[in-house]
Amino acid sequence: MIIDLTDTTSSEIASALLKARRHAGSPAMGMVGTIVVVVDEASHHDAMKAANEAGREHPSRVLVAILRPGRGAPGLDAEVRVGEGIPGEAVLLRLHGELAKVPESVITPLLLPDSPVIVWWPGGGPKVPADDPLGRLGRRRVTDAASTRRASVDFSARAEGYKPGDTDFAWTRLTPWRALMAAALDQYPTKVTGAEVAAAKGNPSADLMAAWLQSRLKVPVEQRNSRGPGVTAVRLFTPSGQIALTRPDGAVATFSVPGQPDRPVALKRRTTSELLSEELRRLDPDDVYAKTLACMVERDQMPAAEKKVDATARKSTAASVSAAGKKVTSAQQPAAAQKKAAAPKKAAAKKTGAKKTAVKKTGAAKKVAGSKRVAKR
Repeated sequence: MIIDLTDTTSSEIASALLKARRHAGSPAMGMVGTIVVVVDEASHHDAMKAANEAGREHPSRVLVAILRPGRGAPGLDAEVRVGEGIPGEAVLLRLHGELAKVPESVITPLLLPDSPVIVWWPGGGPKVPADDPLGRLGRRRVTDAASTRRASVDFSARAEGYKPGDTDFAWTRLTPWRALMAAALDQYPTKVTGAEVAAAKGNPSADLMAAWLQSRLKVPVEQRNSRGPGVTAVRLFTPSGQIALTRPDGAVATFSVPGQPDRPVALKRRTTSELLSEELRRLDPDDVYAKTLACMVERDQMPAAEKKVDATARKSTAASVSAAGKKVTSAQQPAAAQKKAAAPKKAAAKKTGAKKTAVKKTGAAKKVAGSKRVAKR
């Protein structure tokens, strides 16, 4: 059911939601929270679609706020949707004039009571989300640095003004990468001497990945540009070889550990609705993200030479790999090489056998001669 409201108020919108629920035959719909989406007119359709898809896993009330500040008269237009393939409730709000400067006055009466609020800015978001009027309402504040060209500047401001509950989709995209690299070190515990992150130029997730590795491993982390898409490789340099996770096509990655065969891993680039669903699954503060932001600011102030992996680490890794390759068992050697290696041993065995036969014949001759002497006597 879709209800259009022109020049309306928050109370009329709440009444329309109740009417729509009754018309749908479910007056007491179970919803787990409220998702407030702050977006512009051009991209509100994709944002609402992603929020509704995430609502299939977490049924929620979705409030999409389109702010249109200007000199015109303040006004509020709304579109209420219940049913129509939507798992929860969706309200599209257009705030005009002076009303767009105080959106919290419209949003607050529409929040579900006793439930968490997630505020999401698909277009990048403010530098300090917790200071935003709508950001103050949220238990979780989600931004997306990939939607802006000044990601490094925004991250610096967000690191200084970080509040528990802040997060960014650039960080959420790294969850499977971080899980696989942590699992590799759990299965193959070794000393890491350096790391490398390869990604498309200007990718904010690569900056966060490098900062996370440096903050956790306390080693220099080098960043390199690739053709993409997104992050294409993460490598850890160890004395025994590289621990590498490479994904050149954005779908399937190759997981490499020293001494083991390479393994393919499904690591496709996730959609916006999948990223939002992950953020709805965890509403507690992300302390690791806060530490990574602080380390990212430190990396921005570091000289370029300190962010390079020492050449000795790469050489020791290459030397250890070549040395390991030389230590090949006889079962892994080619058949021709095995025959050549066995030929001298066979010749030596034949000579030894001939000597033993000659000794036996000499002993037998002596015995015969002795027996003849006894017979003559």
